[in-house]
Amino acid sequence: MKAVTRLALAAAVLVAVVPAVTHAHFKLMEPASWIVEDDRGDPQKGFPCGGSNADYGKPSYAISQAVGGSKLHVKVMETIYHPGFYRIALAVNSPAELPVDPKATTEAGPNGQPRSISGEIMNPVAMPVLADGLWPHQAKPTAALETDVALPNISCKKCTLQVIQFMEQHGANNPGNYTYHHCATIQITADPKKPIDAAWPKERAETNTAR
Repeated sequence: MKAVTRLALAAAVLVAVVPAVTHAHFKLMEPASWIVEDDRGDPQKGFPCGGSNADYGKPSYAISQAVGGSKLHVKVMETIYHPGFYRIALAVNSPAELPVDPKATTEAGPNGQPRSISGEIMNPVAMPVLADGLWPHQAKPTAALETDVALPNISCKKCTLQVIQFMEQHGANNPGNYTYHHCATIQITADPKKPIDAAWPKERAETNTAR
C-alpha cells in the first residue's frame, strides 16, 4: 500500500510540474471535407486548407452541390476544445484567393513564447469572407456548431469553401500558428432568376483546387 501511495504521489507531482499542452481541433462535417479527416479532424494545421508539414492529407474527392444566391449549411464539431471563434470564406478559382489567417494579438506565455490573446475579425465581412467571428466561445461546446451562410449568386465547378478556427490562449503551431483549417469543394450553379454577383471573380476556364 505504501508503494502504491508513493507512486501516486510521484505521479501527482509530475502532473503538477509539467505544463499542460492543449491543442484545439475540429472536424468539418458539412459540407464534406476535401480531405479524409480522422476522428479529431486531422490533418488540419496547414494554411489554407489543412494538412501538415509531413502530411498534405488524402483527397476525399467529395464535391458538394449548391445553388448561387442561396444558403449553405455549415456544420463543424470541435473535437478538442479551445476558446476562440471561426471564419468562413470562399474562393472561386483557387485557394490562393483565400484571405490570410486572422491577425493575432499575442502575449508572452508561461514558457516565454508568444501566446494568442485574440484574433482580428472582419466586420462587416467582404468578399471572399462569408462570415467571421462565428461561434465565439470560452467554454467547451456541448454540441456541433452549425450555421447557414449566404452564397454569392455565381457559377463555379470547383469553388473552395474554407472554414477556419482561430484559437485564443494558444501557443503557435508549426504550421498554422494560431489557426486550424479545413476546406470543401463546392459546385455552385447560379440562380437564373437572380442577378449575378459582379463583385466576385469570374470562373476561369479551368479551376485549380490543388493544396
